[in-house]
Amino acid sequence: MSSGSGPVLCADALISRLTSLVFCAALLCLLFATSCARRPDSDTVVMIIESSPTNLDPRVGLDAQSERVGSLIFDDLLTRDDHFNVQPWLAESWDIPNALTYVFHLRHGVRFHDGRPLTSRDVKWTFDSLLQGKILSTKTNVYRFVDHIDAPDDFTVIFRLKEPFATLLWNLSGGAMGIVPYGSGKEVTLHPIGTGPFRFVSAQQDKEVILERNPDFWGEPAHLQRVRFAVVPDTTTRALELRKGSADLAINALTSDMVVALGRDPKLQVLTAPGSIYAYLALNVRDPILKDVRVRQALAYAIDRRPLIHYVWRDLALPAANILPVQSWAYASDVPQYSYDPDHARELLDNAGHRPINGVRFHLTMKTSTEESTRLMAAVLQQQLRDVGVALDIRTYEFATFFSDVTKGAFQLYSLRWIGGNEDPDIFEYAFASDKFPPKGANRSYYSNPHLDQLVEEARKTTDQQTRKRLYGNIQHILATDLPYINLWYFDNVLVHTRRVTSLTLNPSGNYDFLRTAALDRMQ
Repeated sequence: MSSGSGPVLCADALISRLTSLVFCAALLCLLFATSCARRPDSDTVVMIIESSPTNLDPRVGLDAQSERVGSLIFDDLLTRDDHFNVQPWLAESWDIPNALTYVFHLRHGVRFHDGRPLTSRDVKWTFDSLLQGKILSTKTNVYRFVDHIDAPDDFTVIFRLKEPFATLLWNLSGGAMGIVPYGSGKEVTLHPIGTGPFRFVSAQQDKEVILERNPDFWGEPAHLQRVRFAVVPDTTTRALELRKGSADLAINALTSDMVVALGRDPKLQVLTAPGSIYAYLALNVRDPILKDVRVRQALAYAIDRRPLIHYVWRDLALPAANILPVQSWAYASDVPQYSYDPDHARELLDNAGHRPINGVRFHLTMKTSTEESTRLMAAVLQQQLRDVGVALDIRTYEFATFFSDVTKGAFQLYSLRWIGGNEDPDIFEYAFASDKFPPKGANRSYYSNPHLDQLVEEARKTTDQQTRKRLYGNIQHILATDLPYINLWYFDNVLVHTRRVTSLTLNPSGNYDFLRTAALDRMQ
């Protein structure tokens, strides 16, 4: 047996044991819980979410639940397709006469849930309330390049910029900023009124959010009469609710082992599709050992992603060669990749002057949170790196302490995920530009490359998508060579649902748009 096969057996045994423990406990609970299970009524779909939305005002809410639930209530000016291109939505078309002027032509016949017609005045107010400080929100910074907004008639909105900012369209789409009625203030937090396919009914913190069908939606009306988002923080309880039939849906809210087990239940179905959530291993490039690119490349060659994907994630992930999702219009498929090659890793480490002494070249420390799958992944990486002479020490902290160290640069290695932020290539500025070290941005690897900075600036200022694609392609080549991140995998979107819910389609973002087309089979 080769030394590289050891981590596979270790991961397999540990995962099997964890799966057995979790589901023995879950099945035992079912013996007591099934008799009192309360099924959803015939007109209501119950969807499990992990936490309550923090704020359903689209100008304020930043967390995933606020954005995803809110995007069913509110419409943006634009939407995004499966390749993350912006497409018409409330604005049925737009013109860019110059780099500082964006002219949007609004759709006619759109009404808010209270019956008011949507006009350019509402769009202008939505953004002016941010830019003029009427509503306090960190989202204001997203539109810092907007100088002012004109509304020359009821169906024309003109954004005038201070300087070119090609990402403006992205920041007007896909849940980034839903349009609120003119004059809306802080009351939107408690009584959100939008133009979307569902309208708000009620919300109880840490318990539920209830939406109902908007029969007057300007587009294709929803088929579901009512959706109840049930807040269930505990993962095992989510699985139990689905098995009991007291909940209908959960997306990306269960462990991989639970998904496998629930897939055997004849009352449930599992729907999967490639997603955009990206996992990576970050390296502190200011570290005396890791500042040598040969060392970073050696680590990339020493990591075998296959057993991790198979045993830890149960094949519900795909290897990543890039921070951008494969579906992105800006994705470059021809960047250098690092297939598992421990011999080449050893050669690079030798060339970097790190020859083994008693089998160890040097020590590295990887910081992790207490999340079980991350700790297991670190244990497997520890064995794989040992095979090339690198001793990996693992330090585990509760998340707040872990993330505080990460943002301070007090680490050598850590692993996190990008959820949504990597769908727009503007992430290259936020995560890798030399002026985006924390707290100004998310360049937590403290990576600096003047050529990359120049390319980022050029891409931000041009509105021609082919030019931007070329520039972003060059950036991806630089990052694939310099390796401030080691790419790990993209997680699949995983939707577990009861058979009474039909017509479900997943998109790469893993948002809740499938509720727009979902239907109920009343025979189930």
